[in-house]
Formats: sequence, C-alpha cells, structure tokens
Amino acid sequence: MPPLAAPWRDTLALEFTKPYFRTLSKAVETAYANEIVYPKPEDLFRAFSLCPPTDVNVVILGQDPYHREGQAHGLAFSVPEGVRRPPSLRNIYKELAGDLGNPLRTTGDLTDWATQGVLLLNTTLTVLPGKPGSHHGLGWETFTDMVITTIANERSHVVFLLWGKYAEAKRHLIDETEHCVLTAPHPSPLSAYTGFFGCQHFSTTNEYLRAHGKEVIRW
Repeated sequence: MPPLAAPWRDTLALEFTKPYFRTLSKAVETAYANEIVYPKPEDLFRAFSLCPPTDVNVVILGQDPYHREGQAHGLAFSVPEGVRRPPSLRNIYKELAGDLGNPLRTTGDLTDWATQGVLLLNTTLTVLPGKPGSHHGLGWETFTDMVITTIANERSHVVFLLWGKYAEAKRHLIDETEHCVLTAPHPSPLSAYTGFFGCQHFSTTNEYLRAHGKEVIRW
C-alpha cells in the first residue's frame, strides 16, 4: 500500500506494527495486483493527505468507497470533478442548500471541504467494482476505528457527523463531553426523508466551531 502522509504516519505509527495491519496490507496489495479495486492506489489515503491530524475539526463518516467506475477518489461521499453526483451526495447538497440557503453546488468534488479541516473518512477504504461492502472484514474497520479514537483523544471540540446506523455505531469511540456528535439517517434516497432532510447539521457544525473559537467551514 502507498504510505500515509507524514503527519498521519507519525501519529499512527504504532498501528502499522500490529499483526492485523500487516495482514490488511498484504490483502490490499494482493487485491490491487490481481483485480480492479476502487479507488486507485494513489487515492487510497487521499482524505489523510488533504487533512492532516492537527487540522481536523470535522469528521464526516462514510461506509465504503463508491463502487462504480470513476467515482471513488479517496474522500467519503465525494466524486471527482466532472463525474455525475451520486444520489446520496445530491441529497447532502439539498440539505446544505435548505440549511444555509446556499445555491446547490455544481461539482461533486469535496476537496475544498477536506482542505478546510473536514476529514471525509470511509470506514472501509477499498471496494471491488459493483460489490459494495466487498472489503468489509479485511481489517480496515479496525484501522479507521483507531483513526476516530485518535482524533477523539488528541483533538478538542471536533464535530462528528454520523449519518446512518453504520456510522452511528462508531459513537461509542467519541467522548461527547469533549466533542459534538450529530446523528441523522443516511442521506441515501431510501432514508433521507426520514430525518436527514431538515437535520441542519451544517449550520449546527459552524455554530459549534464558532462557539469554540474555530474557523467555520465554507460549505
């Protein structure tokens, strides 16, 4: 696997020595060598490269990468410039527009969020084409649980946006006396109308950041 950017590599150095991570690395390298895997290897740790640990003020937690060609590029819910926005992302934009009154974004690329301190983290970082969840159980969840735990332990006043039951299951990793945890149904078309629309997470996030002396996110 490609290395993490130096700040994260230093922060998570102990994790790379553990048996599960060595097994995970071998499995992922074998998959890339023998199959089509999304995202491309150079995008595998893109969320980390764009958002160093000392910059993290918001975490948006996804499940695994998009599994269609050209969509996944290492950022949860994001797609590269010029790629049609998936339904969940379109619903995120609808809620954003309704919450803040912003015009609907025309790009599906959320790189600008990442560079402002929003860690767009999938709990599983690789997937096979057309097979959502195909790399669950390889060990990624153990690794990303440690990422969440590390942020919760080492950063202060971070907003965690947990959308859907899978993301909400990570709530126990976060000290809610130190951080802000916001939950809602997943923005997919199957559940967005059951509470994601109207959750106002974007304005609530900025209110919390402002109250704790941090820069708001330019959503």
